[in-house]
Formats: sequence, structure tokens, C-alpha cells
Amino acid sequence: MGKRDDKILELLMKYEKMDVAHLAGELGVSQVTVRKDLDEMEAMGLLTREHGYALLKKVDGMEGRIAYHYKEKCRIAERAAELIEDGTTAAGGSSVMIENGSTCALLADKLVQKCKNLTIVTNSIYVAGCLMKKSGFQVILLGGIINSQNLALVGPMVKSSAENFCVDYLFVGIDGYSAKYGFTKEDQMCAQAIRDMAARAQKVVVLSYSGKFGKTGFVPIGLDEKNCIVITDDGADAEIVAGMREKGMEVILV
Repeated sequence: MGKRDDKILELLMKYEKMDVAHLAGELGVSQVTVRKDLDEMEAMGLLTREHGYALLKKVDGMEGRIAYHYKEKCRIAERAAELIEDGTTAAGGSSVMIENGSTCALLADKLVQKCKNLTIVTNSIYVAGCLMKKSGFQVILLGGIINSQNLALVGPMVKSSAENFCVDYLFVGIDGYSAKYGFTKEDQMCAQAIRDMAARAQKVVVLSYSGKFGKTGFVPIGLDEKNCIVITDDGADAEIVAGMREKGMEVILV
């Protein structure tokens, strides 16, 4: 995928459904070129074609969020998967928590492809569903109130459930990062769920495409930044990356 594919996905997220002629006009390319792009993107499962139109499967759902900057998120998820040792906790493999988020969902898919036996704790119904495709995985779904917007479990039960576990890594998504406020989310209960899960992890791994950095979400998460690994794409602003590293964070660019 390239910049034109990202633009197509952005337009589909905005308008939900567009015909080929309209897309070609917006992109400044021929309809033949757009049809070729759409065929490739449909084969990747990012959109659906019907009667000269293209649309995302679920614009407001996880599929729509995954589709946005898909190429960068895939690279980030692939690199994150390299941190995980296959096996079981008893046999020395990594113990993992995965929070709700589009790149976290792609990480779950990469782990299904890579690993045979893992025990993974999550507060995401969507991620749990991805992991259940692999029969060798033990999937533990934390308790809580269902956030219907993103299928995440939130609320005080997340904390009480998470306290039963100690893990090597917690993988999280963010909505923004600034030097003043650190990592942020737009939803208060989602931010609290991350805090509760982070308290049970040796390391927190932040997975985010570079466009989130320099933006500020509504709620500061309050992570121990010195204990964070950040994996993002190579489009990240050099000054922001340098500032993160000065604060003690390990930043991995892919």
C-alpha cells in the first residue's frame, strides 16, 4: 500500500461509500488506476466493492480503524511481535497483556501467525476473538463494562481482574502524545483501564502510527514513561522522537 491507498481509506471513512468516478476525481488519477487500487485493497480485506462503488466493511468499527494507515500499522505490529517468545509461561515464553486498539488488533493477528502456544490477557473482545482462532492459545478476557464503541472492557472490574496476573509486556494503543502531557486517550475509562493493566506489567509497549505524536487527547494516561517502549513508523517527527528518548523511553522506528 502507498499514499494513494491511504487517501482512498481516508475518503471512505469520511463518506462511507464512494463511486469510482468520484474517487478518481479526488485522487487526480484515471478510473482504471482507481479500479486496480480497489481490487488490490479488496483482496486485502480492507473494503468491499459493489456496483461501481467502494465502501469499508464497518466504517465506525475496528475494521475501519485498522484500515486507516494500514501499511504503517502492519509494520509496527510485525516489529512488536518480535518481542514475544513463543511457548508457555511455564516453559519460559513471554507473558502478555494486550489492550484494545487497532494496531493491537493487528498484533494479535501477527501472533496467531507466528506463535504456537501463548497465554494472553486482554480487555478487548475484538482481540480475544482474533486470538481464539488459534487453538493453542490460552486467552484470558478481563472483566468489566463493555464499551460498545470499541468493544473494550472498562471500569473497576478491569483493575480487580488484572491484579490476578503479572506479565512481561502490556501492548497499548494511544490517541495522542505531547511532551507536556505524555500519552493520552480520548476516553477516560479507557485511559484508566490502561493504567490498571500497566500496573501489572514489567514493560509497557506503545504501538502507534506517527500521526498520533504531537496531538493531545482529552485524558492523560499517566504511564511511567521510563518504563515504556514506543514502536512507531519512520514518519515520526525527529524532534518528538529525540524528546521521548531524553525521557528514557526506547523508541523503535519501522
